[in-house]
Amino acid sequence: MTCRLIVLALLSLAAWTAAAETRYVSDQLEITLRSGTSTQHSIIRMLPSGTPLETLEVDEAAGYTRVRTPGGAEGWVLSRYLMEQPAARDRLAAISQRAGSQQSRALELADEVERLEAERASLEAQRAGLEEELAEVRAELERIRRVSASALELDQVNRELRTRLAAAEQSGDQLRSRISELESNTRRDWFLAGAGVLVLGLILGLVLPRMRFRRRSGWGDL
Repeated sequence: MTCRLIVLALLSLAAWTAAAETRYVSDQLEITLRSGTSTQHSIIRMLPSGTPLETLEVDEAAGYTRVRTPGGAEGWVLSRYLMEQPAARDRLAAISQRAGSQQSRALELADEVERLEAERASLEAQRAGLEEELAEVRAELERIRRVSASALELDQVNRELRTRLAAAEQSGDQLRSRISELESNTRRDWFLAGAGVLVLGLILGLVLPRMRFRRRSGWGDL
């Protein structure tokens, strides 16, 4: 925006300076194209100042030059009216045209600079946003790394606990098997003891009456 204002100010100053310059009467001029090398020959046409002509022949004695116009017409003109360069008026018009083109180009460049500055500001804002987003991503990545490390530690602890639990379960199974075995042995011992008592009772039941009978029989014999 600043560049555009500067360019507009310079163009306005140039326009004001041009308006204040002195002006002169136009150098508009027409010359005759004749059929011969004297004013007695007929006029083919009038040629305005600045018309480009192709030189065909020069009559230095008469002071005329035979030329061909851009339209293809041929004739003679006074040599003193011919110049090697375009007329000053035409050169000025060309210079003015180039100046106008330069002014237009300057305005275009000013617009381009303004557009580039706006684009640069937009890119700077985008860059700031991307840097902020990058910082957030880095922080999140660091948090994930910490969580991952904790998760690995927890996984290691869980594996150790599972190993210890498996060993404890195996020991428990062994203890339960031993307890079952002991209970089975205890029931067997009690069964054997009961059976022994029963057998002993039966034996005593059979033996004791006979012993009494023998004692009574012995006493009677006496």
